[in-house]
Amino acid sequence: MKRLVISMLFVAGTMLGCAQNHFNVPVENFAEKVKVLGVAPIFVDADSDIIHPQKDSLVPVIADLNRKYEPLLVRKLQSTGNFYAVTLLADEPRQLFSVLKARREKRNDANVEYNKYFWKNDEIAACIKRNRLDALMLVTVSGLTKKSKISSSNLLMSLETNYNFLMMSAQIVGPDGTVLWEYPNFRGQILLPYYPLVNLQYPDFSESEANQSHTTEVRFKSVDGIRRTLELKKKDLLFRETAEPEIYGRLFDEMISLIGYSVDKKAKDKPQPQVTGAVPPPMSRSTAVQPPASAPAPPVEAPVNAPLPKRSLEVPVAPTSPSNEIVPATTSTL
Repeated sequence: MKRLVISMLFVAGTMLGCAQNHFNVPVENFAEKVKVLGVAPIFVDADSDIIHPQKDSLVPVIADLNRKYEPLLVRKLQSTGNFYAVTLLADEPRQLFSVLKARREKRNDANVEYNKYFWKNDEIAACIKRNRLDALMLVTVSGLTKKSKISSSNLLMSLETNYNFLMMSAQIVGPDGTVLWEYPNFRGQILLPYYPLVNLQYPDFSESEANQSHTTEVRFKSVDGIRRTLELKKKDLLFRETAEPEIYGRLFDEMISLIGYSVDKKAKDKPQPQVTGAVPPPMSRSTAVQPPASAPAPPVEAPVNAPLPKRSLEVPVAPTSPSNEIVPATTSTL
C-alpha cells in the first residue's frame, strides 16, 4: 500500500511537472543547442560523507553497479526523442571525476538536503570538444547524513534520528560551464520527492524488542546487503520480476521526467490559422477584389440535382392553306 501511494504521488507530480520548464534556460534554447548529449560515467565521490565502517569495500561495489546500469540511463535518455544522439563516454570514472570536479557543497533548498557539485569550466569545455558533444551530463553518487524517520516492517515502531545515505545528483552542463539542468530540481511548482539511492543504516527494532529495551540501536547494513538491495528487480503490475533494477530505474525515471520536453506542445501553443471553409466577413464594394479583365469567366455548371426543363406535350398546329372541300352541316339551316 505504501508503494502504491508513493507511485501515485510520483505520477501525479510528473503529470503536473510536465507543464513546467525544468531547465535553467528557456526550453527552446536547450532544444536548439543540445542535439548531441554526452553522458559521463556515473561518479562515486569517495571523499564525501560516507561513514560506513567498510567504506573501502563499499565504494568499489557501488562503482561496479554504476557501470552496470549506465546503459539503462542512456536508453531512457534516447527514448525521449529530444536528442539526435546520446553518447556514453568511455573514460575511467574516478580519473575523470578528479579532473572535472571543482568543489562540493552541502545544500538545503526548499527543505531538501543534497550535495551540489561545481565543475572546472575549462576542463568541461575540453571534454565536450574532444568528444564532439553539445553538452555533458554528470551523475554523482555521494554520502550524506541527514535526519529521517524510519518505521519497522509492521509500522508499529519508528525512529527519527540521523542516518547515513548514499544520494544521487545530476547536472547537464554546456561548453561554457553553464548548468542547463540539474537534479534535484527546484523549478517546478511541485517538488518531486528526492529519494536516496540507499540507506546505509537501519534501526534494529528486533533487538530492542527482544531485550525489552526502550532505546533502539542504529546499525550499518552489510556490504553484501547493500549490493543485494541495489540489485533488486522492478516488478510489473502482475508482480512479475523484470530486467530493470528497481532503485536505479526509479531515480533514472525521475530524471527523465524533468529532462523530456514536447516539441509538439510548443507548436500547439502557437496561434493556429483559421479553419478553411469558414464564411468570410462581407466585403464592401470599395474593398472587394475584382478578378482581372483578361481572365475568362469560369463556366457555369448546372447543379447535379437540378430538375430538367419540362417538355411541352402540345404539338404546335402547322398553318394550312385554304381548302375547297365541302363539309356537311350537322344542324338544320332552316
